[in-house]
Amino acid sequence: MKNDFLSSVLFLFVCALSRAALAGQPNVVVILTDDQGWGDLSVNGNTNIATPNIDSLARDGATLQHFYVCQVCAPTRAEFLTGRYYPRTGVSGVSRGQGRMNEDETTVADLFKAAGYATGAFGKWHNGTQPPLHPNNRGFDEFYGFTSGHWGHYFSPPLDHNGRRVRGKGYVIDDFTQHALDFIEANKTRPFFCYIPYNTPHSPMMVSDKFYAKFEGKDPVMRHRDPDREDIMMTRAALAMCENIDWNVGRILTKLDELELRGNTIVIYFSDNGPNSYRWNGGMKGRKGAIDEGGLRSPFFIRWPKHIPSGVSIEQVAGAIDLLPTLCELTGITVVTRNPLDGRSLSSLLLGKDIQWEPRLLFAVKKDQVSVRSQQFRLDASGQLFDITADPGQRNDVSLRHPELTERLSRQAKRHAREMQICFEASASRPFHVGYGPSTTLPARDGVEHGTIRRSSKAPNNSFFTHWTQAGDSITWDIDVGTTGDYEAIVYYTCAAGDEGSTLRLSQQGGGSVQAPVVTPFDPPLYDKSKERVANSHYYVKDFKPMRLGVLRLEKGRGPLRLGSLDIMGKHVIDVHSVVLNLR
Repeated sequence: MKNDFLSSVLFLFVCALSRAALAGQPNVVVILTDDQGWGDLSVNGNTNIATPNIDSLARDGATLQHFYVCQVCAPTRAEFLTGRYYPRTGVSGVSRGQGRMNEDETTVADLFKAAGYATGAFGKWHNGTQPPLHPNNRGFDEFYGFTSGHWGHYFSPPLDHNGRRVRGKGYVIDDFTQHALDFIEANKTRPFFCYIPYNTPHSPMMVSDKFYAKFEGKDPVMRHRDPDREDIMMTRAALAMCENIDWNVGRILTKLDELELRGNTIVIYFSDNGPNSYRWNGGMKGRKGAIDEGGLRSPFFIRWPKHIPSGVSIEQVAGAIDLLPTLCELTGITVVTRNPLDGRSLSSLLLGKDIQWEPRLLFAVKKDQVSVRSQQFRLDASGQLFDITADPGQRNDVSLRHPELTERLSRQAKRHAREMQICFEASASRPFHVGYGPSTTLPARDGVEHGTIRRSSKAPNNSFFTHWTQAGDSITWDIDVGTTGDYEAIVYYTCAAGDEGSTLRLSQQGGGSVQAPVVTPFDPPLYDKSKERVANSHYYVKDFKPMRLGVLRLEKGRGPLRLGSLDIMGKHVIDVHSVVLNLR
């Protein structure tokens, strides 16, 4: 307890010093894309696509040629936010709560906010929904977007604005960008940290005709290294979505120019993992989900006029874990975190300082598998060794030519795997927070279905519960109640005409319960999917209606929260999107 108090005092003292030195500090804009591969840019040689605005960041700033992220999205976002390997943060995957960062993590936004910066995030969060894990609790003054792993519809979907349910306006990436532009405009006279985590070209492969028209019916000239594996429809849609991203990046860069902020703003661009389909990616092995080069290597550009030389190509290996210490050093913010960092500052490389760069290893972990990247080599998860400098496609195993190196890297990989497994085990059975803020949302994603109830899609992230055909069926959420008290309970539901009349009951094991009948049918159609450019989509989205169940007494502590029905009056009880608990 004493050490925690002293750490908190030190943190506040250093933050006060940082605020005192704030005048003239640069702004920061971080643009993070979702499922965009290294090869999905014209600057990297892809003639299928034109990305002039993103390419300009490479021309006017520095390129990290060997920049590595994780194989999937939530882990990368956690590594960027904390400067730590993702298993240490509590993140273990992408769905059903696996993307949550632990409460005791210090984020880059925490540090910038404490130093006096205005902070905003606009897009896909994917690192926690319920307070204290919501972006507004992790250092961001302003949040507009969604907290789930992916979203099921990209045209005017339901979104989250500072914890309040709102409806988006237009294509989701254009909308996120507009809110980021408004944030920049509102804070143009003070330093700001603007994080724009886009959610494309992640599926669903929805994009407007304006951007898709160029690619419709056309076969890409540049193909995946194994062309028989490529889904051309997917490639067309992904390229169109990437050109839309580029257009929005142009809007951001233009706004900085209009406000005369270009010279005092650090702009970063990178992606969260490899491409989400087999398409051209420089001949590298692997795609999203793989811990080979193709699944882990990301484009990375950073522009800061008059500080970072233009057109510089940096060869040293680096990763998402390096961005927190790098941005803090570039802006003069002292790094004080509750947990030790894994990353190192890249400032000396970016600013062209003449220092000796210490060689390093970067680790990628997927369950119990580990891949290791040195400056020249990659040891893959099966123990094969590849000389990436000579063989970026990982086609020739050279482990027999370098037995001592292979053995040394294998030992380090095993040690890292053991450390990460301890972290995975610690986060495996965490409950969901309730009562750590005035309002808590428990989405279907975080629940467990019982009986005949099914999810609307195979991916829990944007699913709802359906096929509730028996009175004995139920849905449970494993919750940890932080505050004993009375909670207004609301369920977001749909119900077909003729199915109304069932009585719902929400109860806490060892606590209170509340029940109410479903009086009003509400059965809207699914959202229009005509702009989705691939066949066999599994995304289903519709509107849901709030129904007040009453006031539920919840006791502090851990235990299941159960939504059930006392009876069934038609063919189905209801479809369920989420349960909301508002502390009174």
